[in-house]
Amino acid sequence: MSTSSQAYLNTRVTAMATRLFDPDALRQVAGLSLPELAERFGVQPLLEEQLDARTKARAVEQALIHRLLADLAVLIRPMHAAERNLLLTWVRKYALFNLKTLIRGKLYELDQDEIRANLFDLPPRVRLPHQELYRAENVLELLRALERGPLRIIARQARESYEQRRDPFVLEAAVDQRYFAELARSAELLRGEEAQAVQQLVGAILDRTNLMWLLRFRFSFRLSPSETFYQLVPSKRLLHRDRLLALANIDSFEQVIEALPAPLDRILAGSRNLIDAQHRAEAYLVAECRRALAGSRSAVSRALAYLVLREHDLLLLYALVQGRLLGLPQQVVEIAIDLADPDCPVDARAAA
Repeated sequence: MSTSSQAYLNTRVTAMATRLFDPDALRQVAGLSLPELAERFGVQPLLEEQLDARTKARAVEQALIHRLLADLAVLIRPMHAAERNLLLTWVRKYALFNLKTLIRGKLYELDQDEIRANLFDLPPRVRLPHQELYRAENVLELLRALERGPLRIIARQARESYEQRRDPFVLEAAVDQRYFAELARSAELLRGEEAQAVQQLVGAILDRTNLMWLLRFRFSFRLSPSETFYQLVPSKRLLHRDRLLALANIDSFEQVIEALPAPLDRILAGSRNLIDAQHRAEAYLVAECRRALAGSRSAVSRALAYLVLREHDLLLLYALVQGRLLGLPQQVVEIAIDLADPDCPVDARAAA
């Protein structure tokens, strides 16, 4: 980008960053009631008495995603094609959430109205051709239809995986894997001073994702080392190809944690279970994004860091709303929004 575009983008990111939660602000928000949350964050569906809790939660989730997408639309204005494509690739995860909903609808023969109720309303730049996909008779036809659009690489790999093994898990894993591979490729297409800083940040995103996938596939789903490694997307930062190969061949959760490279070994040391590890891995990514936001000389890197942090905050806010709607204890809500240790007090009382 030109110097003036860089200055514009940096100014926008700095202004938007004032919206992000710090621990004190998050703790204050955690004490708000549903009406107070509705007023403070402009999520009016919470006040509509005729809606049930599930409908309210869905409407709030959609409203929060719209906020994230509105921020994205502002940030990509001064960007050139490669930089804009990187951020659009990152946000296309929401189109892939819709794709998974459509796939499940086809697999389990759900009513179209039920499918529509669970789709995110997205802008044209990342939206799927829903009407064409509704008309598809089965999953393979749906994926072939997507191969004619911007998600063609993801759709083709997913279709080939499903043709080889008619397994919904394999299909969704292929979609996720190809998404992160496309994100890594978008970062690698950048040139100039922006490239290294952005690639480092994308590397941190991949490190967090690879770590959680590796632990989940090996020790929750009990996949073999080769099956697990095949699902991963090597990072150019910490968890590169050879390191992932070595980690996938370790046979215990604790030994994988011990074998992680610095600083992941220190951050995840003593993790008791997958939930604890996920909490710590997410904290690692948040810290890396805050570092990039505060000190990176790359405006694009700062923009991506802001979007990751903004999404993180909005997900915490959504978890808080869900906790209030479900009437969960405050201790459980605070675990969900990263204000308390991830040991569930309800389970602890039951065990006692």
